[in-house]
Amino acid sequence: MGDTVRYIGGDERRARLGLRHRLAPAARAGTPEEVADALVALHGSDPAAVYLAVGARLTDAAGTVAETDRALYGDRTLVRMHGMRHTVFAFPAGLTAVVHASTGLTVAARERASLVKDMAKAGAPDAVWLKETEESALAALGRLGQATASELAEAEPRLRERFVYAAGKPYEGIHTVGTRLLRVLGVEGKVVRGRPLGSWTSSQFRWALAPEHPELPPAEAQSELLRRWLAACGPATEADLKWWTGWRVTDVRRALAAIGARAVSLDEGTGYVLAEDADPVTGPQEPWAALLPALDPTAMGWQGRDWYLDPELRPALFDYSGNIGPTVWWDGRIVGGWAQRPDGEIVWRILTGAGTGGANGVGRDAEAAITAEAERLTAWLGTTRVTPRFRTPVEKELGR
Repeated sequence: MGDTVRYIGGDERRARLGLRHRLAPAARAGTPEEVADALVALHGSDPAAVYLAVGARLTDAAGTVAETDRALYGDRTLVRMHGMRHTVFAFPAGLTAVVHASTGLTVAARERASLVKDMAKAGAPDAVWLKETEESALAALGRLGQATASELAEAEPRLRERFVYAAGKPYEGIHTVGTRLLRVLGVEGKVVRGRPLGSWTSSQFRWALAPEHPELPPAEAQSELLRRWLAACGPATEADLKWWTGWRVTDVRRALAAIGARAVSLDEGTGYVLAEDADPVTGPQEPWAALLPALDPTAMGWQGRDWYLDPELRPALFDYSGNIGPTVWWDGRIVGGWAQRPDGEIVWRILTGAGTGGANGVGRDAEAAITAEAERLTAWLGTTRVTPRFRTPVEKELGR
């Protein structure tokens, strides 16, 4: 190729997505670990979204819950922890050191300083007391194995210490040391989410000590995380990379240079791929359909989404905070939304203007394939009812 900057259009980007994100039937995965490795991270702030994202990509979706439980809580090959943009994700266990060093350290320092400052303003105990309480709580968690915040406070009562946050402000509130401290420890990579209190859809969880991992130099970790992400999601623009990582633009540029990323031309401007990934990619032989959950890493993978999402569809598919809801995909594009009704039925809708061909934007082949995916999802969900944590207009309407 020499110094020629290759153009990568939307068709090739959608082809890469179908294969590398394990969405085309021929590219589906055998285990949750394979799914997580392919995507780098699964959004975990809504616990059910992890399972739904895995199930959409498994060759045999019937084992989704059992296999994901095994990976998260049995073998611990997947770990739910804070990562990019101070968000909870499920990561491959081997990536925890990289995530911690590349994105967690800076946020963690800010979070701890904020807690100490808020406690001081409220006249609560000082940083020395906080450190003693932390060490005692971590030791107790080690003895208990896993514990809820309230169970941990039984073992270390100082976690129940309360203080006034933002006194005199409209958002004044009472915080407990335990609630804030566990959040800080999570960002610092000392504790992670454990088993939920209820079923796999429950948002109430136990805490556990984080798996041990080496302390990596931040710049080295950033390079590795960016390399992994470009392998899954390249090409991407600098703006995409800054948004996904939450880093400063200088960190993004340094990491791009460190891994020798190659510039390519995109409709949005300059993008980047790994040097070994610059050759054309041929897409799946057959078009594919998928029903992806709210916050799915494919739907949320890029800041610039016009190549797979018609801007006119955004108001129906996103909530007021910018979280995407359940989406219907056809051959690399978002074409609609879906929901589960109280009786368990999976219902979906193609949104006007989506895709190409057909009265509502897609043709009969697409409708048949989407129906098959809805049936596949219904089969493995069984009697479980799933409501997204962040609800969107089309999901609310369909889910009545």
